[in-house]
Amino acid sequence: MSTQINEKPHSTFEDLEVYQLAREFRKTMYRVAKRVPDIEKFGLASQMRRAALSLTNNIAEGHGRFHYLDQIKFTLQSRGSLEELIDDLNVCEDEKYLSVSEVVSQKNEGWRLRQLIDGYIRYLRTQKQTEGSSSTRETSPVYGDEFDTIKDAPDSRISI
Repeated sequence: MSTQINEKPHSTFEDLEVYQLAREFRKTMYRVAKRVPDIEKFGLASQMRRAALSLTNNIAEGHGRFHYLDQIKFTLQSRGSLEELIDDLNVCEDEKYLSVSEVVSQKNEGWRLRQLIDGYIRYLRTQKQTEGSSSTRETSPVYGDEFDTIKDAPDSRISI
């Protein structure tokens, strides 16, 4: 007789549709950054890479926070990085680094991502209001333990 373990699927930031689309947009922006002239290597290209990385990093970091307000704050930072990238695309158009049609296409992807980010922020705000608490209750994908706050962790002597 074999024993089958029922494993509950765990949600990570990588499962979020907003993260998945942001990741694709980040890859697109990295490709654009590689195409700008050498004179922009330490200017526009570097700035685009940092903003693109901030786009996905902030979604991931926010997801790892226990408080909705922290999650919202990081997602708002991600949205700011996205708008910065859209402005960088304007620079690419103005300086003729990319064709107008390519910039329009990439900006449309960016604005679609903006809608998804805004929807995620609305979802987080709704969750905060629904649960009546600023804390989230998450299950660790690694250990399966639930903690409301760090003080509930098995070793509460850990200081942060």
